[in-house]
Amino acid sequence: MPVFNIHHITRYEYDRSIKESVNEIKIFPFADLTQETLHHQVNITGQPDIFMIQDYWGNRSGMFNLIAPHRELVIESKLIVRTLGQSTILQTNGANLASLKTETANNFSLLELSKITEIDLRDKINETVQEYYKPDLPVHIIIERCGDFIFNQFKYIKGITTIETTVKEILEHRSGVCQDFAHVMLEMLRSLGIPSRYVSGYICPNKSGMRGEGATHAWIEAWIPGSGWVGNDPTNNVWVTNHHVKLAVGRNFKDCTPVKGTFKGPARQSLSVYVSVGYEDGHTFEEINKVKLEVLPGNDELPEYIASFAGQQQQQ
Repeated sequence: MPVFNIHHITRYEYDRSIKESVNEIKIFPFADLTQETLHHQVNITGQPDIFMIQDYWGNRSGMFNLIAPHRELVIESKLIVRTLGQSTILQTNGANLASLKTETANNFSLLELSKITEIDLRDKINETVQEYYKPDLPVHIIIERCGDFIFNQFKYIKGITTIETTVKEILEHRSGVCQDFAHVMLEMLRSLGIPSRYVSGYICPNKSGMRGEGATHAWIEAWIPGSGWVGNDPTNNVWVTNHHVKLAVGRNFKDCTPVKGTFKGPARQSLSVYVSVGYEDGHTFEEINKVKLEVLPGNDELPEYIASFAGQQQQQ
């Protein structure tokens, strides 16, 4: 099974000192049977204590705060992980939507993940998916068709969307990055009653030319009767393999945000994200993203106010 050495640095810089920075990080490998953490080291400016919890979705979440004034916050993750999943998709039993409905009827968490979230999109999404499914089709075929639609009808273009871009907007301009494609696919599957969840992590294709390689990545997992949660990557139109490393799952990006928090102080901030993926053959893939943040209005007459930088690290 492949072993990946992943180095991930999130760096916030401020044009003047800020203080009381309170943060939550979800940069810890998800605990399941598809991967094994061999080593993980997290370094944070000021070396604060990290309070660890497991959230509602089973993610490991760390919380910390920096009380002292500072002009930089660096969160560094050094991870060595072995992926244990199969390189090819599971053997399906051909379960259809009827059997799926029976299996999820009394499971609250699955029901919660089978409802479309952007209500004003219901008609548009329903119209779109009508072309890609029939009630008697196996669930895995419906998932494949939805992923194929996104891969072939949407353009992969960085920089034209943000973390606040809605599914409605993505459908209108038919372009975006992995985070956008995952959100579209979630709405498509949920409109059919297929429980599905957002997944954040990394894709480590080892020079295979996949979109999103070496950067933080996003895909979806859908519930297939008899198989459980199965990952599909609409950005690359593939079932998830042992080249995907999972960090967090949830309803959408907001449940899986790598870094979010608040600070006190009238400062303007900038963000850069560095990701390096090292492979067993010695090859290393590196990517640096400088992210545009909302500029906070500096005002010397306001000595203190709360500013938020929740979820600014868009996944590519």
